[in-house]
Amino acid sequence: MKLTTEQVLSWRMRRQFLDRPPSAETTTIIKRLCGVQAQVASSAQHAVAVRRGTPDPTGVADRLHDRTIVKTSAMRGTLHLLTTEDAPAYLSLMAAPRTWERGSWQRVYVTVDQLAAITDAAREVLPGNLLTREELTAQIIGKTGDEQIAEHLRSGWGTVLKPLAWQGYLVYGPSDGNRVTFTSPETYLPGWTGLPAPEEAARTVIPTYLGAFGPASMALFDQWLTRGMSKKAHLKSWFADLEQSGTLTHVEVDGEPAYARTEDLDDLAAATPTTDVRLLPAFDQYVLGPGTANTQIIAANRRAEISKTAGWISPVVLSGGRVAGTWTTDSGTLDVVLFTEAGPVSRRAIEEEAEHLGAVLGTSLRVAVQTG
Repeated sequence: MKLTTEQVLSWRMRRQFLDRPPSAETTTIIKRLCGVQAQVASSAQHAVAVRRGTPDPTGVADRLHDRTIVKTSAMRGTLHLLTTEDAPAYLSLMAAPRTWERGSWQRVYVTVDQLAAITDAAREVLPGNLLTREELTAQIIGKTGDEQIAEHLRSGWGTVLKPLAWQGYLVYGPSDGNRVTFTSPETYLPGWTGLPAPEEAARTVIPTYLGAFGPASMALFDQWLTRGMSKKAHLKSWFADLEQSGTLTHVEVDGEPAYARTEDLDDLAAATPTTDVRLLPAFDQYVLGPGTANTQIIAANRRAEISKTAGWISPVVLSGGRVAGTWTTDSGTLDVVLFTEAGPVSRRAIEEEAEHLGAVLGTSLRVAVQTG
């Protein structure tokens, strides 16, 4: 099957609930999007709200409270909100490359033996407890007697704790004031049964990814998952298994080969270009799913304006499925900068989106638009 980029982007917008159907509720959105990045809590809340006709300001907090979603380190080593049901599959694929065993990782952080000791200690002290970073650090040092690991454990980046999360031994609990807490999913999350084998996990994660961000290549999927760190033999085996079972089909998008879910082929073929405009928050999955280097959605010369220093991903104006500009808010004003080469973007559509954004933020917004 041959498809155009315009068909694909229109289909993706609908699949990612950017048409705001009544059926879109918090858990459904997070599940469909393969999780929502939560490095910045307000951006995660907005990513859900932008996909609902009526924003629900407490939806994410409510679902965290009833534990139908969970916050943990996942794709690309970043914090995500995942459904409790699907989290084990995503974590299994994150753990599969065992990146913490690489010499380069050990030279910067801790050795494999030190990490094993950290893991054993955490598995002993986390079940049934909610521990702040400081409390967890003290407990682990007390168990291991290794003061050399203290600095790494106290780091706000939490790098040495990520392998514990990926192996299913640690998740985030509710905040203690402005301090994060950690706990064990075994005692914290309902129905937790541990991680499936990677080949089983791939049967969940790959089709879900392609059901929101497809059609896509194997390499694009792995960039989203691990920044290209997965073992190529594993990837080939997972995709071949899904293709052999009839779950995936080869397609072409403007002449480029890609995989699509077989069940989506008719909808993709029937998709027509869209002119819809949306204001997406920082770190939105629509951008992160294919990645900021993907020229289907972001012009190559604009990447630096979207992917900034320290890992910041800018809020964007989406028009016709492509990034057409960026936006910020300040003192009650929505400042929009439209990219000259993106073509005309409806001012009325931007104003309507500003009303929706205002409902999310609990304020009214004046709109200022410039081209740059």
